[in-house]
Amino acid sequence: MDITRLITPYKLGRPVLAGSGSDGSYDRLAVDCPTVFSHNGRYYMMHVGFDGTGYQTGLAVSDDLIHWRKLGVMLPRGANMAWDRVGMAATTILMDKDLYGGNRLRRWRGRYWLMYHSYPGVGYESGPAEVGLAWTEDESLMDWHFCGEPVFSWRQGAPWEHGGLYKTDLVEHDGRFYLFYNAKDRDSDGWTEQTGLAESDDLAHWTRPFDRPVLPVTPHAWDSVFASDPQVFHDPREGRWIMFYYGLGNLSACEGAAISADLYHWTKFPAPILTIGGRNTIDATYAHKPGVIWANGALYHFYCACRPHLAGDPADNGGEFRCITVACSRPWPEPAEE
Repeated sequence: MDITRLITPYKLGRPVLAGSGSDGSYDRLAVDCPTVFSHNGRYYMMHVGFDGTGYQTGLAVSDDLIHWRKLGVMLPRGANMAWDRVGMAATTILMDKDLYGGNRLRRWRGRYWLMYHSYPGVGYESGPAEVGLAWTEDESLMDWHFCGEPVFSWRQGAPWEHGGLYKTDLVEHDGRFYLFYNAKDRDSDGWTEQTGLAESDDLAHWTRPFDRPVLPVTPHAWDSVFASDPQVFHDPREGRWIMFYYGLGNLSACEGAAISADLYHWTKFPAPILTIGGRNTIDATYAHKPGVIWANGALYHFYCACRPHLAGDPADNGGEFRCITVACSRPWPEPAEE
């Protein structure tokens, strides 16, 4: 399995987005889950912010993929119904899934669409989450309309997902929608997370082609506990589908890759493609949750980086500094300036 194009060994080594540390802000404690895309000639990063109560979704903008400016909250707490009142974590937006296409946003029925998950309880990922749908015609991407109740839930799933749903990734292919998602088997300590697949013709009604994960954990491997947070692209040069994901097992949380010819059957590359750094590096604890984009002739791999909190960090998530950083398939200019 040749995955040379997917390797991003050149880490920027510093945050491109971090929690604010400011009371009352959506990202007071941390930022997480980068989703990077291009829209109207600029780059945008949809990201999750945590304030101690629950997740909300923010949007940032950049012209160079290194320097980012936060625009504010896209999905604010309490904007829809009771089931998602604690917060909304958007991790996928309908976009071009050609690996080399620059992640350009796509319209469907004249609108932009995203999917988000919400946990029922107050706190950090508290309770089994379900998935909602939202749309906008607003080119600023800051004014979203919600489709009411969850459109996808663990309640209709197999036992491996009864602990709730996490990050989703939306793919449109040949007039049909595919939703990749990771789920856990129980809402308690010691759970297992794996990645599943659902299909739809209208974004609102989803069916599962299998009652099993399409990307399961691998026993005794680096992803023996989690095979999570899928992001899927089509590689036209190789005529195959690529899934970026993160694993947890006999290593700390690291990034991996899998390939498929048909979106249903996946073969994993056996080793991580991006791993944690050394002591006191920005990703000394975790390097996980991929947000990938091809730009400027290179692959940029955004991810959530974690290490113990240090004096001077802008935010403290319970003794952890959790931020977003990036690695690239080619060297950064020296030095990579602040």
